[in-house]
Amino acid sequence: MATRPTWQGYLRLSLVSCPVALYTGTSRTSEVHFNMLHKTTHNRIRMIPTDPETGPVDRSDIVKGYEVDKGHYVVITDAEIANVRLETTRTLDIERFVAEDEIDRLYWNDPYFLAPDGDMAVEAFTVIREAMVKSGKVALGRLVMHQRERLMALEPRGKGVLAYTLRSNREVKAPDELFDRVPDVKPNPQMVEIAAKIIDQLEGPFDTTLFTDRYEDALRDLVREKEKGHKVTAVAEPKEAEVIDLMDALKRSLGQAGGERRKPAARSKASAANKSAPRKAPAKKRA
Repeated sequence: MATRPTWQGYLRLSLVSCPVALYTGTSRTSEVHFNMLHKTTHNRIRMIPTDPETGPVDRSDIVKGYEVDKGHYVVITDAEIANVRLETTRTLDIERFVAEDEIDRLYWNDPYFLAPDGDMAVEAFTVIREAMVKSGKVALGRLVMHQRERLMALEPRGKGVLAYTLRSNREVKAPDELFDRVPDVKPNPQMVEIAAKIIDQLEGPFDTTLFTDRYEDALRDLVREKEKGHKVTAVAEPKEAEVIDLMDALKRSLGQAGGERRKPAARSKASAANKSAPRKAPAKKRA
């Protein structure tokens, strides 16, 4: 977990409140990032702010502006932005409880961890968390983070609370805009039955260790080979999926499903140990 919280304030349920800290629930430190270099000197390129009329600009001379019309900006200072303060700037106020299945998956966004901020906050935080467990529902509240008021979905997780930012209605596109273009075709029942059997053969537990980013792994291999001075040759183009006879493809897939196609390219020792151990029934999300 990050040592520095993304947001600090108060969690409030009606008249009960306590100091809390919000931490990001994901990390991007393992991603492969490339820097831009000069092709001859290999010096890292610096991006210099430039005015199209006067040339290079000092950072101290840069201000924020909002474009209200083409080429017409309203200049806003940092102090003026800081003065735009809502109650949710410092308070995550629980406004409603809803069933989890009522929240469309389109709206779920980034995960965060919400924890009590200091020993004095533990008792009130625990009371709110355990009350959420008993409700069996997801709490909804709002807070201001990164210059936006964001809707948050909260659910108990262990000794803390798992919080998700939810996308606003204006951010989510209506799927009907695309899906209505799909022709209304009644599929062959026999084909659907074969496809259902393929799905049954591919059923298994959700194990994130089996789903690594193979493209990123390949990029890391490329970097290592180049670092060693090895010449890297182009690999064969991957075959594109081509369906000539749908029924034939389904029947052949039924024979392969659950076999070689299911085996991952590589598996960690921890994953192999997990597979050999007796499987336990998945734990319920909430009591």
